[in-house]
Amino acid sequence: MVTETISGVTFVESRYNPAAIEEKWQQTWAELGLDQTQTDSAKPKFYALSMFPYPSGSLHMGHVRNYVITDVIARLKRMQGYRVLHPMGWDAFGLPAENAAIDRGIGPAKWTYQNIAQMRSQLQRLGLSIDWNREVATCSPDYYKWTQWIFLQFLKAGLAYQKEAAVNWDPIDQTVLANEQVDSEGRSWRSGAKVERKLLRQWFLKITDYAEELLSDLDKLPGWPDRVKLMQANWIGKSIGAYLEFPIVGSDEKIGVYTTRPDTVYGVTYVVLAPEHPLTKRVTTPDRQASVAAFVQEVANQSELERTAEDKPKRGIPTGGKAINPFTGEEIPIWIADYVLYEYGTGAVMGVPAHDARDFQFAQQQNLPIKVVIIPENGDASAPLMAAYVEPGIVVNSGEFDGMVSTDAKAAIVQYAEKHGYGNARVQYRLRDWLISRQRYWGAPIPVIHCPNCGIVPVPDEDLPVELPEEVEFTGRGGSPLAQLDWVNVPCPTCGTPAKRETDTMDTFIDSSWYYLRYPDAKNNQQAFDPAKTNDWMPVDQYVGGIEHAILHLLYSRFFTKVLRDRGLLNFDEPFQRLLTQGMVQGITYKNPVTGKYIAPAQVDPNDPKDPETGEPLQVFYEKMSKSKYNGIDPEEVLAKYGVDTARMFILFKAPPEKDLEWEDADVEGQFRFLNRVWRLVTDYSNQPAVVSQPAALTKPEKELRRAIHTAIKAVTEDLEGEYQFNTAVSELMKLSNALADAPCKNSAIYAEGIQTLLILLAPFAPHIAEELWHLLGNTESIHIQPWLKYDESALVADEITLVVQINGKKRGELQVPAQADKAELEKFARESEAAQRYIEGKDVKKVIVVPGKLVNFVVG
Repeated sequence: MVTETISGVTFVESRYNPAAIEEKWQQTWAELGLDQTQTDSAKPKFYALSMFPYPSGSLHMGHVRNYVITDVIARLKRMQGYRVLHPMGWDAFGLPAENAAIDRGIGPAKWTYQNIAQMRSQLQRLGLSIDWNREVATCSPDYYKWTQWIFLQFLKAGLAYQKEAAVNWDPIDQTVLANEQVDSEGRSWRSGAKVERKLLRQWFLKITDYAEELLSDLDKLPGWPDRVKLMQANWIGKSIGAYLEFPIVGSDEKIGVYTTRPDTVYGVTYVVLAPEHPLTKRVTTPDRQASVAAFVQEVANQSELERTAEDKPKRGIPTGGKAINPFTGEEIPIWIADYVLYEYGTGAVMGVPAHDARDFQFAQQQNLPIKVVIIPENGDASAPLMAAYVEPGIVVNSGEFDGMVSTDAKAAIVQYAEKHGYGNARVQYRLRDWLISRQRYWGAPIPVIHCPNCGIVPVPDEDLPVELPEEVEFTGRGGSPLAQLDWVNVPCPTCGTPAKRETDTMDTFIDSSWYYLRYPDAKNNQQAFDPAKTNDWMPVDQYVGGIEHAILHLLYSRFFTKVLRDRGLLNFDEPFQRLLTQGMVQGITYKNPVTGKYIAPAQVDPNDPKDPETGEPLQVFYEKMSKSKYNGIDPEEVLAKYGVDTARMFILFKAPPEKDLEWEDADVEGQFRFLNRVWRLVTDYSNQPAVVSQPAALTKPEKELRRAIHTAIKAVTEDLEGEYQFNTAVSELMKLSNALADAPCKNSAIYAEGIQTLLILLAPFAPHIAEELWHLLGNTESIHIQPWLKYDESALVADEITLVVQINGKKRGELQVPAQADKAELEKFARESEAAQRYIEGKDVKKVIVVPGKLVNFVVG
C-alpha cells in the first residue's frame, strides 16, 4: 500500500488503476499549473499547435491522434528546457450550427457552446498539457470583434472589394447553398430542387495580389512535407503564356483569351465564350437570340461541378457571331459552351481542336474544323488525326513560323503578337480572389454599412464588434436571416443618413486564418494581439493537422500573415515553420459488394464474414472511421476500458504519424500489457532496500545494462527530433524495459538509473503513469519538469562483442571477444574456438575472411 501527500492532497494507491491515477494527476497538474505556458524569456521558445477542432459535440479518434502527437512534442520540449506555448481553441462558426437550429430547434450559440463544453472535458481527460487560460472560440464576440477589425485592415489596404459572382441558388427555398449542400446531380440537399447559378454582389479578398509571393515563399518551408508544398503550388497554378485578342467582326470590341500554347494560334478554328460573359449578348446575331438565351438559362441551372465534370459531354451553341484570327486573317465562329466559366481566366477560350483534348472532343461533337499546326518530328501534316496531338513538335501551317520547334515558336509568336498589337506575354495564376461572403447567420458579420450617399462605409473601430442578434428564426428558406431583422437598419456613421448593414457573414476560413496569432495574447481586449507578444512566440514551431487542410486553410493563413506583416503588425513571412500532416485513423470495415451496404462489426463473424441478411460474402478492409460505415471507435469506450495512457501509447506506436493508422484491439491490449510491465518493474524496485553506494568498477551485467540505458536515451531522443518517429521511440522503451526485467543487478545504482531513465523517457508518451511511478520512487517534483536526459557516449562503447564463426559461409557458432580486437586477433580467437576447430582441424583452410565487429569465415577445401 502506497500513501503520499502532494500539494496537501493525500493519495492511496496499491495497484495500477488507470482511471484513479489519471483523475488524480489531472487535478493536481491543474493545481500546480504544470500545463500552463512557461514565460521565462531566458529560455528559447517553442510554439506547439494542433489545428483547432470544429465543436461537433464529441471527439473522434482522428482528434485524439492529432492532439496526442502535439502533446508529446510539447512535453518533450518543456523537458528540453524550452518555454512552451501549447494552446487550444474552437473553430466554432459554420453551417452545422444553423442546421441544428433548423432540425432541433436549438439556437446556434447554445448548441455550439454545449458542444464546446463537452469536447473540452473530453480533451482534458487525454492528459494534454494545454494552457486552457488561452482558450479561444471564434464565435465569441471577444474573438470576432478582432476578425472584423482585421477585415477592415484588408479594406483599408485595398485588398477587400465587392463584385458580382455566381452562387448556388435554391429556387424553392430562395436561399444560397454552399457547394457541400448540392448533391452530385445538382440538387439542393434540403428541398431537392435543381440548383441554379445566380449572380449576387459579394465580398472578395485580393489574394491574387500575393500569388507570386505565396508561391516563391514555399522555398522558405523546408519543414513542410513536399507533397503539401506541391499541392499549394498546383493550387496557385502559375503558368507562363500569352494574352491574345480576337477582333469581333462588325464591332470595335475584341475577345481576350489567355493561352499557354501560343505556338498553336494558327490552328484556332473557333472561339468559345462563357454563357454569362458580357459579350455573349453583343455577339449573338438576331436569328440566334432565342436559342442562345434558352441555352444561357439552361446552363444557369447547372452547378459548377456539372459544367466542368470530365465525364460529361461538352455542350455548346453557336452565337452566329464571328471573330477574326489576327494571325491568319480568317473569320472564325463564336460559340458559347457550358464548360467555359466566366470566373476563370478571361471567361473565353480559343478553340484549337488539333492540339487540345477538350477542344478536339467539342469540335468532333459540333462538326467544327480541325487544323493541324504542330506535328511530331518527321511526322506527316496530312495524316488523319485520331486524337489531339498535345506534345511539343515541329510547327506547320503557321506562316513564317513553319519548321520551328514548337517550344521556340512560343516566344517568337508572342514577340510577333506584341509587335503587331495582337497581344502580349503574360504570367497567369490559377488562383482566384477569395470569395468570403456567406449568406448565412452563424458567422462573423462583415463590418460595413451601405449608405445611399456615402456608399460603402466601414464600421468605426469603436463600434466593433458588430454582434449577431440573438432573436432569430431559422427555417432554411429565404435569404440570410440577418436580412429579415430590424438589426439591418442603422444610421450612416459618416453622414447620419438611414443606411443598411451588410447582411453577409464571413467564410469561416477567415476565423481560422489568424487564430494562431491570437493565442500569445488571447485575453487582450484592446487589440487583436500585442505585436510584441505575438512576434515573440511566432512563427509556430510545429503545426499538426490533417492533410485535408493542406491547401485552403494553410494558404489563407499564409496570406493573412503576409498582409498583416505589410500592415506593420508582424515581423515574419510565414506562420508555420514545420508542418506534420498526420494520417487517418482507419477501422475494420465490412461491406456487401453486391448491395453496397456497410455492416456493423457486431453483426459479423470475423472468421466467416457474411451479410447477416443475405448470407453473401463481405468485403473486409480498413477505411477511415465513419458512423455511416459502422467502423468507428468511441474514444470514451477505449479510455474507460484501458485508460488514457494506453490509448496514447497505441496511437503513437501503431504507425508513423504521417501514415494511416489501422485500429486493432489486440495492439491496444499489447500497450496495456506493456504499461502493466512498467508498473510491476517500478513497484517491485520500490519495495527493495535502497542502494547504499556504487562500487567504482562496474560488473559485466552492470556495463551491459548501462549500455542499454544510454542506447535508449540516444535512440528515443533521435526519434523525437526530425521526423518524429514515435513508433520506433516506443519500441526503444520496450527494449529498455526488457533489459531492466532481465538484468541480474537489481540492487545496483545502475539499475536505479535505468528505472528513472525509463520513467523520464516514458513521461511525454504516458504522462499519468509516469508521474505516479515517479512520485512512488520518493520524488517530490513533477516528472514533467525534469530535464531531458543526455546519453553518455562512453557508455555506448561495448567491452565485448559477439563474433560469429562461419565455415564456408554457414554459421557454426559464436563467441565473446574484446571489442577493440584487430583483424589478426579476431582470426586467432575464431580459429581457436571450439566451433571452428570442429570443422577445420586437419583440413586445408584456403581463405579466411574477417569482417571486424561481426564475423570470421573460414573457406575450407
